[in-house]
Amino acid sequence: MSSSKSPVRVRFAPSPTGDLHVGNIRTALFDWAFARHTGGTFIFRIEDTDKERVTDQYIEAAAETLRWLGLDWDEGPGVGGEYGPYLQSERLDIYREWGEKFLQTKDAYHCYCSNEELEARREAAAKAHKAPGYDGACRELSDEMIEKYRSEGRKPVLRMRMPEGSTTFHDLIRGEVTFDHSFVPDFVLMRSDGSPLYTLAAAVDDVLMKITHILRGEDLLSSTPRQIRLYQAMGVAKESYPLFAHLPFVMGADNTKLSKRNGEVSIAWYRERGFLPEALCNYLALLGWSPGDDRENVSLEEIAALFEVERVNSSPARFDIKKLEAINGDKIRALTIDQFLERSLPFLIDGEVVSGNQDELVILKKALPLIQERIVTLSEVPQMLSFLFVGSLTLNEDSSKKISDPLSQEVLQASLTVLTNLKDWNLEEIEKALRSELLEKRELKPRLAFSPVRIAVTGSHISPPLFESLELLGKDRTIARISALIA
Repeated sequence: MSSSKSPVRVRFAPSPTGDLHVGNIRTALFDWAFARHTGGTFIFRIEDTDKERVTDQYIEAAAETLRWLGLDWDEGPGVGGEYGPYLQSERLDIYREWGEKFLQTKDAYHCYCSNEELEARREAAAKAHKAPGYDGACRELSDEMIEKYRSEGRKPVLRMRMPEGSTTFHDLIRGEVTFDHSFVPDFVLMRSDGSPLYTLAAAVDDVLMKITHILRGEDLLSSTPRQIRLYQAMGVAKESYPLFAHLPFVMGADNTKLSKRNGEVSIAWYRERGFLPEALCNYLALLGWSPGDDRENVSLEEIAALFEVERVNSSPARFDIKKLEAINGDKIRALTIDQFLERSLPFLIDGEVVSGNQDELVILKKALPLIQERIVTLSEVPQMLSFLFVGSLTLNEDSSKKISDPLSQEVLQASLTVLTNLKDWNLEEIEKALRSELLEKRELKPRLAFSPVRIAVTGSHISPPLFESLELLGKDRTIARISALIA
């Protein structure tokens, strides 16, 4: 079914009232992959008619997030295209024009019901066990009633007239779906101030921008019969309707819809904590879709090459932060050292560990390979390597306690003596000296032998490999730090 419409034109149309979240980006990724897989067009459109909540700052942040993830668009803000403008706030005259057409064709009508009247009738319908929704009170108003309402100063909304019967359509993921119109009452197209609602603006734009496929979240499934009703009113032939594919919900670990309560939803949160864009795209692609052969490590290019809408699962997908961390760790290990340095440097500079000068970069290129296998996010880099760039260490209470006992003090004193006497300060000599003194001569287990030294020189019991760390730190600073912590 997905290949029956050509050429493919899909759109990602967020209403950015804050940072884009996991569900938004999973949709954008699938839209992008579908367009790239079919050689189609990926359109980025902004639903910003709610000017109080959708700010220019949020719009730019949404665009920057897509750019960071590598999801480039063919038409939209900053790119242009023959079907623009791509901000709905710049298309208001178009929506008003279509609203007038629907009035003239009797597909829509003015509704003068007040909010209080609507609420009272909703409550009465609920008590009578009738279907919820608008009861059609203003469908066939006489001229006298219209005049009366106007004289009272009532400002009408514009409602679409839903016919009796039902709407059936083929969903590319869920198969045939039918909605009985008794559960799809006449719906508002434009508010009393003349501003459009989502259903009107989205449907009009999809038709005028020649959208062929609409991939979107399952939460919008119930709005589909309304959009199809608008296509009918716009005179679109049935065979030219966009095809729908409603993506499964993304659930939290507790099997409820993903939210801040059961798992962070903001993509900005993951970016700030050092998740790589390629890891996020890889993991989000697996939420409801599979590349086949039980593969879990895929690149953005591979996702585009393999993606087919029909292979998206209709069952809810569960978001697992541990799985994302594992994929992120794999992606970090796949980076070259130059790439790893480039990705890590902003975190080191923001953490005020380095300023980015040439001497620091030389040390970092030697140090980064030591931790590349040990971390899962880039935000761990500053804490792992800060000991190399500070003059002296300040230990926390826990670390201080761990090296204050008699055995730890004995280990530090022995290490100080043997390291002070080293003529050649290199990895092999450092390791040989400490192993001989602490493991062979004193017969200590490695953890008891090396943990006090590690804490003394790095400030933590978690660090890069010990002997490599001492070599990078240098003899003078190593001796000074151990000396400072001998009681």
